[in-house]
Amino acid sequence: MSAKLNKLEEMLRPVIEGLGYDFWGLEFRSRGPQSMLRVFIDDAEKGISVEDCEKVSRQVSGVLDVEDPIQSEYTLEVSSPGMDRPLFRLEQYETFAGHRVQIRLRMAFEGRRKFQGLLKGIEGADVVVVVDDHEYLLPFDSIERANIVPVFE
Repeated sequence: MSAKLNKLEEMLRPVIEGLGYDFWGLEFRSRGPQSMLRVFIDDAEKGISVEDCEKVSRQVSGVLDVEDPIQSEYTLEVSSPGMDRPLFRLEQYETFAGHRVQIRLRMAFEGRRKFQGLLKGIEGADVVVVVDDHEYLLPFDSIERANIVPVFE
């Protein structure tokens, strides 16, 4: 995780948890003159409503206005992780072992950057994924993005 994301998480996690929500993760995307900060919140017991997102957005906006950690213009979005939830931390991979995942790496590993398969869990600092009966140990630090793949039955 970049230094900017670490700083933002350190700043925002206590605010979100103080409101009674789980801090799931965050993304910062810089696209030309307009950037976007997306903050994911969760509540395993009752889920997340639009009102929850509004409440967190107001508090997070206040903190960001005072601290001013992002120098450029940006849009703040507060969201539930949803069914295709992104995975940000190693312990989240452990929690979702047994689910299908889609993983994109920063650089190719064994000739590929994209993996979709069954998440088996973690081994040390590696994420274990089974793709077409082949088990891959993907270094956590090399993962650019990972999401749960929703299964509809």
